[in-house]
Amino acid sequence: MPSQTVPASLQLCAHGSTIINPSTLLEDMMRKPRDFDAELKALQDKARELKTRKVQQLGELVIATGADELSADELAGALIVLAETKDAGKREAWAKRGAAFFQSRARRNAPSTDRNTDGAPAQPSGA
Repeated sequence: MPSQTVPASLQLCAHGSTIINPSTLLEDMMRKPRDFDAELKALQDKARELKTRKVQQLGELVIATGADELSADELAGALIVLAETKDAGKREAWAKRGAAFFQSRARRNAPSTDRNTDGAPAQPSGA
C-alpha cells in the first residue's frame, strides 16, 4: 500500500493527542447574530453628533469673522450669493483670503516660542 502524507493541521488529530471540544466547533459554526437596530442607532447618534459639531463650528466661524454683526437676512443673502457663484477666480480669491485669515489667527493665538522668527524682520531697520 502506498504511503500517504498527512497535512500538518491533521497530524495532531491523527495521533490522538488533541481532542476538539464539541462546544468550540459549535461556536465556530454559529456566529453571534448582529444587532442591526443597535448598530443603526449608533450610526444615527454619530451622525447627529457630527452635525451638531458642524453647526457649532459654523457659528464660531460667523462670530470669528465678525459676520455676527450682520442681520440674519444680510448674512443669508451673502451666503446665497457665495454658494451660487461659479466663477473659479472669485472662489480661489475667497479661499486665499480665508486661508490668510486663519493663518493670522493662528499666529496671534500661538505662543511666542512657536512663532517663526527665522524670517526677515517685520519692519526694516533704519540703516
